[in-house]
Amino acid sequence: MKIKAAFVEEKGAPYQMKTLELAEPQGFDILVRMVASGLCRSDYGERTGNSVEFPNVLGHEGAGIVEKVGEAVTEVKPGDHVILSYGYCGNCKHCAEGHPSSCTDWLAINNKGVNKRGDYVLHTEEGEPVNNFFNQSAFSTHCLVDETNIVKVDKEIDLRLLGPLGCGLGTGSGAVFSVLKPKAASTIAIFGTGAVGFAAIMASKIVGCKTIIAIDINEKRLEVAKECGATHVINSKNIDAADEIMKISANQGMDYVIDTTGVPTVMTQALHSVTNSGTFIPLAVTKKDFQLNTFFDLVFGNKKIEGVLIGNTIPKIHLVNLIDFYKKGQFPFDRFVKFYPFEDINQAEADSLTGEVIKSVVVIDDTYQAPN
Repeated sequence: MKIKAAFVEEKGAPYQMKTLELAEPQGFDILVRMVASGLCRSDYGERTGNSVEFPNVLGHEGAGIVEKVGEAVTEVKPGDHVILSYGYCGNCKHCAEGHPSSCTDWLAINNKGVNKRGDYVLHTEEGEPVNNFFNQSAFSTHCLVDETNIVKVDKEIDLRLLGPLGCGLGTGSGAVFSVLKPKAASTIAIFGTGAVGFAAIMASKIVGCKTIIAIDINEKRLEVAKECGATHVINSKNIDAADEIMKISANQGMDYVIDTTGVPTVMTQALHSVTNSGTFIPLAVTKKDFQLNTFFDLVFGNKKIEGVLIGNTIPKIHLVNLIDFYKKGQFPFDRFVKFYPFEDINQAEADSLTGEVIKSVVVIDDTYQAPN
């Protein structure tokens, strides 16, 4: 079938609207009419050459409505509302143990441009293959995904809001809920107040952390951070954040520290803010390195660094839980979402990169009627 997609011809090229051919569903495939998709920093990173092949249709924070399913699909039917997350095999040791983001085939399924059967599902009108992303390519009017990609949601929530739960918001909250699992009255610092950072702040408030420090150089975002649960904010533009954290914590440091920036100097400050026996989670998608001394930075003080991909959660459970928190007013992510027409995707990305907008969402189906 013919679809319209935000096509990226080559590394660094801007998004351009293009008509493509999308394969028909078979087996565990699900055809989804896209309503909207969030723009994640990862999309920018991939568009500018992190890891994927080109040409490509990016986008991995999609939400839409099921139109057609393959003969093996049992979880959803046409008309169901779904959020899209990453794909996984469902059969390996890690998937069986409840850690699908550790799937043995995770990279092959999500970053190699083909589906789980090894097929290109996207082609140009001339028949040339086009790589997909995250087994979804949400920047398009329709997606062909696997049953593992989808999270069924109720129809009373505005679908335009829900896509970002599938990556950025699910990542920040999952790092807190599923990995750190802070005890009540714990302390935490979050470096960077984008969507991932805000999700971590709100999750930290939900679990009862007594001290929640948000660090950024954007004063407007820090104001929002206070509204979302931060007990302290630090504008690190002209001061050393690690020194300020030590002052706030009476020179103890924080039980948990999350970095969402991927900036080496910031990651070093973040690590130096961790208390003895504390944990540091670097969450950013980055190709940059930062240096540490394994003895003085980790062994001395029993400190830990933990890698976390997409929150290390089970999306089909975690994302539904986040919606429940949203309904209760505990996870008010809608306050920092800005909608853009699909055709303005390049501007949506630009506004996100400058920090003007915390979470840009492109509305792909402008005929969608949000529930009252």
